[in-house]
Amino acid sequence: MNAAPLPPSTQVRRFRIRHITKYQYAQAIERSVHRLHLRPIYDWKQRVLEYKMTFQPDAVGVEYEDAFGNFTSRHESTQPYSQMTITSEATVELLDIDPFAFANLPMRPTFPVSWMPWDYKMLSPYLTPIELPETQLAEIYDYAMSFVQRNNNDLMETLFAINLAFFREYVYAPGTTNLMTTPYDVMVNKRGVCQDFANLFICMARLMGLPARYVCGYVYTGNHLDEQWAQNSADATHAWVQLYIPNVGWKGFDPTNGILPSTEHVRLAVGRHYRDTAPVSGTLYTMAQESMTTAVEMIDLDKEAADKAAGATSTASIPGTAPQRQPVPPPTEGLSPQGLNTPPATPNASATAAAAS
Repeated sequence: MNAAPLPPSTQVRRFRIRHITKYQYAQAIERSVHRLHLRPIYDWKQRVLEYKMTFQPDAVGVEYEDAFGNFTSRHESTQPYSQMTITSEATVELLDIDPFAFANLPMRPTFPVSWMPWDYKMLSPYLTPIELPETQLAEIYDYAMSFVQRNNNDLMETLFAINLAFFREYVYAPGTTNLMTTPYDVMVNKRGVCQDFANLFICMARLMGLPARYVCGYVYTGNHLDEQWAQNSADATHAWVQLYIPNVGWKGFDPTNGILPSTEHVRLAVGRHYRDTAPVSGTLYTMAQESMTTAVEMIDLDKEAADKAAGATSTASIPGTAPQRQPVPPPTEGLSPQGLNTPPATPNASATAAAAS
């Protein structure tokens, strides 16, 4: 079978990614099992050219495709250890296409959304909202429907408006939320991090009858770590959402930055929620105090080649933390696609990325 032809004038963007996770324990761990989502997704828009993963100390491992189509590996350690290092290295190629091309449909989808019985059965895991008190879900539903009403039931404009509202109206505030924070908490307090904004967007979409799934991965920002805000602005994972749109399919939305994912986003895994997609998770069979650190290096290979050709080489390593909210200039007024996906202004860093355990 021949590969599908690329759209006219299509370009690609290549990144080299190195992701290191280190664990230290107060006493020796006798046995542990870890599940990893570190090999990036491979499809027609994102190709993995090279991938290597090392596990120290050595552990018995197996790689497989999970129920959500993600590359997954499972590793079991049966020899005592007090330190563990997991390193993944990948070269990824992203197809540069217009992220708003899907919005120019001859027939605009509107609310309410209806699904054929077989579609509903296949999409049901992504249509069921998180369990919350009925009164809280009702308030989230009313909040979501306010966007629908303001946009005359137009599905595309509603989604663009919600995505932009998170960027404009919510405060990106690392350390103010945790894994127990609910979508209702985020809506009421209007603050959080990328995971929180993704969770609320997913809950809103599902209550409106639109399938939604969680995406975990890396986002390239180009920020240099000698800038104080870049060193302290976020945790090391990025999360966004994909929504299943009638007659279109799965499309990405990054509510943290108010944009549609394009050639800055590298996908690691998708699922119903963050637990399905965590880059590193595991179970210890010994009680011990644990500390974890991560470091990610994400290099734009095309920029690196251009810099070398110009006699200036620049790469940046991200120890532990990196910015999630990109320095995107305020989008222009209105909900037109051209006003929403404004690229980062004068990128001045290297990356963000990944480990949630």
